[in-house]
Amino acid sequence: MMPRFAANLGYLFTDRPFLARFAAAAAAGFPAVELQYPYDQDPAAMRAEIVRHRLTMLGVNTPPPPDAPSGLAGVPGREAEFATLLDRALALANAIGARAIHCLAGTVPEARRAEAEDVFVANLRHAADRAAAHGLTVLIEPLNSRDRPGYLLVRAEQAAAIIGRVERANVRMQFDVYHAQIMGGDLIRRLERHHDLIGHVQIAAVPSRAEPDDGEVNYRAILAALDRLGYAGHVGCEYVPRGRTEDGLAWGAAWGLGSGAAARGAQPIL
Repeated sequence: MMPRFAANLGYLFTDRPFLARFAAAAAAGFPAVELQYPYDQDPAAMRAEIVRHRLTMLGVNTPPPPDAPSGLAGVPGREAEFATLLDRALALANAIGARAIHCLAGTVPEARRAEAEDVFVANLRHAADRAAAHGLTVLIEPLNSRDRPGYLLVRAEQAAAIIGRVERANVRMQFDVYHAQIMGGDLIRRLERHHDLIGHVQIAAVPSRAEPDDGEVNYRAILAALDRLGYAGHVGCEYVPRGRTEDGLAWGAAWGLGSGAAARGAQPIL
């Protein structure tokens, strides 16, 4: 199989106005896009761009309130607020044709983590049942504690245990290789161990979070492992380009990413 890459438009093509990023992603060879927090945009205008450029729309994040930028899904005492945020995410996902919603767990004090996990499980059951009625997947993503101090969900093993407790078929893990490398590494073994639970994969270089063509992670081996494991989803490009997005796409030229000089001079990672 060949990997199918998705452009995260919260990170890529950010030199353009938001709605222009869909056209840029399509022109650069991406068959799919994912978003983060496009709640200030017109859903009809977004949907028009997605359809116009024949893009697959993957997922969005639950909207974080101003006082909780890491979300509320696992924050005790704010369950009603999370339910309201989930409703907003469901409405947006349906309007733009998204397939999944990433429920941000939130940050909690160390002393309340066990309680917070119980809240997270209960909120995810609610989210999964609401999402299932619309044919949507709920994603949870472990984030590294260096970039997100205090975040509730930090390791793939913890995410797997929570998914087991939730007991809903449409709750899956978003395995971001960047975060997983920082929080323990052993990436291929962890992909093997958890691949049945993985609903989406994201990539970036470690430690720079730039294009996936340098640093600690051997993406040649990672993509080969995903292929061997039968991963059929998209691979989200959630990295911070060193310059213009197009100028840094040589790493993906073997799969049709990039154009012009960047692609012609490519040194693909696989």
